[in-house]
Amino acid sequence: MHIKQLHTTAKAIRRSLSTVLLCTTLLAVAGSSWGAYNIWTNEYTFARQDLQSAIATQFPRKLRYMEIFEVNLSNPRLSLDAQNNRLVTTVDAQIDNQLLLARPVTGTLAISSALKYDAAARAVRLDTPTVDKIDIAGVPAQYAPQLNALGNSAAEQILKDYPIYTFKPEQLEMNGKRFEPGAITVEKDGIKVEIKPL
Repeated sequence: MHIKQLHTTAKAIRRSLSTVLLCTTLLAVAGSSWGAYNIWTNEYTFARQDLQSAIATQFPRKLRYMEIFEVNLSNPRLSLDAQNNRLVTTVDAQIDNQLLLARPVTGTLAISSALKYDAAARAVRLDTPTVDKIDIAGVPAQYAPQLNALGNSAAEQILKDYPIYTFKPEQLEMNGKRFEPGAITVEKDGIKVEIKPL
């Protein structure tokens, strides 16, 4: 074998070993967190239950709206809207206004959020949360605009820019190479985050 061929073969072996080391490092890091890394697709995946646990830390919450409504939100349930690439958080709501309501009313709010990556914080965050549905029993129809405004105010205060996962530095820098999350896709049982080299 010629010297040139030996150098080429050695370089190919080093490249293969480097790739194996990189994949092993990614797997080790993923094993210590609740995200799972797929070496074949270069994606982190996050299961619905883990996302549910992350969002649950924001509840229960007590809010005031326009200084006259008291709103208690609790018991969040997460669902995944793959078709619209959004997470949907449904919460129990109790609304009280002693001036307008004879007693507190109860129901549910369904709030959907897009997802974005914040490079400075290395975090996957909820983005543009909006109220998709309000179901409050015993509230006259004329109060629907106020309920929608109240729900959107709650969504902004509680879920906007909330980080559902923060990557560790070692998850995005391996073997001297730096990586960064790309496309974030909502699926029926979790989300996947593309990882691409810089």
